[in-house]
Amino acid sequence: QVQLVESGGGLVQAGDSLRLSCTASGRTSSRYAMAWFRQAPGKEREFVAAIKWRSGGRTQYADSVKGRFTISRDNAKNTVYLQMVTLKPEDTAVYYCAAASFGLPVTIAAYGYWGQGTQVTVSS
Repeated sequence: QVQLVESGGGLVQAGDSLRLSCTASGRTSSRYAMAWFRQAPGKEREFVAAIKWRSGGRTQYADSVKGRFTISRDNAKNTVYLQMVTLKPEDTAVYYCAAASFGLPVTIAAYGYWGQGTQVTVSS
């Protein structure tokens, strides 16, 4: 199985920056897509960003974060990052790392492996 561990969450003020990390271990594949999802209190889990381990590191972003968040990867470390800038209170959520076996999907159902999540709280 694949194990995913997130880190880097915390409490910040609006306009601040934060970088999340997700490290993968176990039976990983270079074909995997890695993604970040988030879930705010009382809301459904939503897609944030995704990246391929290979294929040139092709990426996909939700419209709500495009231009503010950047997903990247370090293949040697089996680690995916989410660099978040100009954070807003509406970015407050638990952020989850996930892995999919094929393609570069944006749906929850396509991802078979999930981390435990890391809390991001943005104050006004």
